[in-house]
Amino acid sequence: MSDLGHVLVLAGGLSYEREVSLRSGRRVAEVLRAAGVDVETRDTDATLVPAVLSDPPDAVFVTLHGGAGEDGAIRSVLELLDVPYVGATPDACRVAFDKPTAKAVVRSWGLNTPDSVALPKETFHDLGATAVLARIVDRLGLPLFVKPSRGGSALGASIVRSAEELPAAMVGCFAYGDTALIEQYVQGVEVAVSVVDLGDGPVALPPVEIVPDRGVYDYAARYTAGQTEFFAPARLSPEATEACAGMAVAAHAALGLRDVSRTDIIVDATGKPYFLEVNVAPGMTETSLLPMAAEAAHRDLGTLCKGLLELAAARR
Repeated sequence: MSDLGHVLVLAGGLSYEREVSLRSGRRVAEVLRAAGVDVETRDTDATLVPAVLSDPPDAVFVTLHGGAGEDGAIRSVLELLDVPYVGATPDACRVAFDKPTAKAVVRSWGLNTPDSVALPKETFHDLGATAVLARIVDRLGLPLFVKPSRGGSALGASIVRSAEELPAAMVGCFAYGDTALIEQYVQGVEVAVSVVDLGDGPVALPPVEIVPDRGVYDYAARYTAGQTEFFAPARLSPEATEACAGMAVAAHAALGLRDVSRTDIIVDATGKPYFLEVNVAPGMTETSLLPMAAEAAHRDLGTLCKGLLELAAARR
């Protein structure tokens, strides 16, 4: 057994991504047990705080996606309980979880990111949706990509190829959040680059290329086996691969992240990468990208998760 003692995997929560989180938690618990770690899995309900107080874990692995799992709230509670955890601090989570803010930060570091505008639902109500949407198309052009400013798993996200499609895309987006991020759609190769730091500095794992069967990497394409083809490592030139790795590590540093992150990138036809967003609690399911990247790097997932927990425990 591991010297860690017992660790806690948090999974579930009440966000739209609850089912994915539960699957991530099961996967992490399985690989940790295979690595000799004593694991307990818990949801974020009223029993969590009393349980942690009565039997504090050596460290916590957060596999909560969306909402409190990535906006810093649960991590703030863990800090109140003086329990070490894998991943970014609450302050860093708050910056990374808000996509427009994260884009502004990485742009200030010189990273490419598609031009965009973020607008709350009230703006369309107060100023008139027709007039505002027309100005968006005039300013950013077409096609566009619309997504909630917070959240993940492509919920509420869609590609807009004509001005007539934009109102419906906004309605779909506002079903999952009160602020929409509308950005220029960059045609190219979609890749995800995971970054891990086991104490020697952040290192990019091989990029994973994403090729959804229907052309859109939506919720079903992400979590239904067989609907997306993945290439790990991605079929990029050595120069583009190096540029994507550098972008992911730079985004990890710019946003003040810790231990682990995943950056989503589009590589255009010239090999130029564009930062899309960053995830502070990457998915760990059977179809998730970080486990694929670890396998491509010939790194055992259980050993990797155990190492992250040991690093977190050492911070106590």
